[in-house]
Amino acid sequence: MQKITPFLWFDNQAEEAATFYASVFRNSKIGSIARYDKTSAAASGRSEGSAMTVSFQLEGEEFIALNGGPLFRFSEAISFVVNCDTQKEIDYYWNKLTDGGEESQCGWLKDKFGLSWQIVPSSLGKWIAGPDKAKSSRAMAALMKMKKLVIAELENA
Repeated sequence: MQKITPFLWFDNQAEEAATFYASVFRNSKIGSIARYDKTSAAASGRSEGSAMTVSFQLEGEEFIALNGGPLFRFSEAISFVVNCDTQKEIDYYWNKLTDGGEESQCGWLKDKFGLSWQIVPSSLGKWIAGPDKAKSSRAMAALMKMKKLVIAELENA
């Protein structure tokens, strides 16, 4: 068991979200699903038999999704970074995760559940924080103009 596990609060889409994420990322799977029984359903206002928590793995990392109701929503204050080695990878994750969601700036997006992701090249750090300050500045200027990141444009900046 990993030491720290992201725990994601959904209104009532935990099982749907976990299944979606497991379909997007390779080396992923659904684990156990705890369902609301009669007592916990009555106490929470959830439907008996509906998913309470869903454990799942994405790229071997453990996550738990909870159907906790509409009280809490995701915000951009928390996001998951997906490091990509190729433009093909960036395009794949960008297209899958923006389907039903929304694009933002600088490689950020919200998926259809409102969860924020950053789809970035693995080399982004060396381009925007490298020792050549002029090159880093050009790379940052290029980055700031993009929604989905384009590796060739960042490399050439």
